[in-house]
Amino acid sequence: MGSAGGGWVCNSFGMSDVVRFGLVGYGFGGRVFHAPLLASAENVEFVGVVTNAAERRQELATDQPGAAAFGSLAELATAGVQAVAISTPAATHAALAEEAISLGLAVVVDKPFTMEAASARAVATAAKDAGVLLSVYQNRRWDSDFRTVRRLIDDGQLGSVRRFESRFERWAPDRRPGAAGGGTLLDFGSHLVDQALLLNGPATRVYAEMRGAGELDDDVFVALHHVNGVESHLSGSWRQAAPGPRFRVTGTTGTYIVDGVDSQEAVLKSGKSPAGLGDRWGTEPEHTWGRLYRGATGAPVPSERGRWDLFYPAFAAAVRGEGPAPVDPADSLRAMTVLDAARVSARTGEAVRL
Repeated sequence: MGSAGGGWVCNSFGMSDVVRFGLVGYGFGGRVFHAPLLASAENVEFVGVVTNAAERRQELATDQPGAAAFGSLAELATAGVQAVAISTPAATHAALAEEAISLGLAVVVDKPFTMEAASARAVATAAKDAGVLLSVYQNRRWDSDFRTVRRLIDDGQLGSVRRFESRFERWAPDRRPGAAGGGTLLDFGSHLVDQALLLNGPATRVYAEMRGAGELDDDVFVALHHVNGVESHLSGSWRQAAPGPRFRVTGTTGTYIVDGVDSQEAVLKSGKSPAGLGDRWGTEPEHTWGRLYRGATGAPVPSERGRWDLFYPAFAAAVRGEGPAPVDPADSLRAMTVLDAARVSARTGEAVRL
């Protein structure tokens, strides 16, 4: 018996055993972000995908000829899988996660964890009560640029951080905010808030501005005041014709700025995966490196390697009782609480204290 992710997980695995893994959903997220990484992961056997759409089943047969198609989670469980990743529209996450938990399957839920903190809490409680391992797919913790920021802070090269600016801004004026992702606040905001809390600790105050139709916002700004005094300014947009820096992190002795975005998403979209690229996976060319400033001039900073490929091997190890879940669901519950507060703040125009 081993502890991982805040729950107790029974297992009888040996050190060399693989974890049989399934996937629910084969839309853009399942096909691009999950299936290639599951198929490439060490100590993981990618068994198949739950999807009933004929088009998705054909895509699966083409993309992953060794993986089977299943009609339900129950069928997947009967096939002997031990863990499942859920990559479906955000509004279905909670119900599917609870179904998987009831079947005794270890569960990875794609972000956003759920639609609001209350349902996230219910899922986390169900997993804990059942003794089932649960994690949330916050893959952006393993972005090259974010890992570089963490290294600079840990090495003391920025001094004490005062302001943390983080953006996912893109120019897609004809894009309709996706209901599947919950709108920009939940889609981009899930990553932005998770990174800010992981780096700077808990927040005590949340202020937000949102533009868009109802819940399906297309442009958001969230400001967090952290217990340690850091101010986080987070922006997510599909309507920004001139995107700002991905990160600008200001400390008492320096500022780090990096433009552009981590390349792992683009590489997956191109059809490549860690299985084919090996040690080249996640590396960033020198012209994309950020710069560390102490005044008017800046020096380039070599980027850390992006490591999305580490998530599923780490989760498989946790299923075997050999380590913690790669993302503790308690972290994602705290992030959902912040996102709930951001929604309230944007509606009322007032800061919300946590």
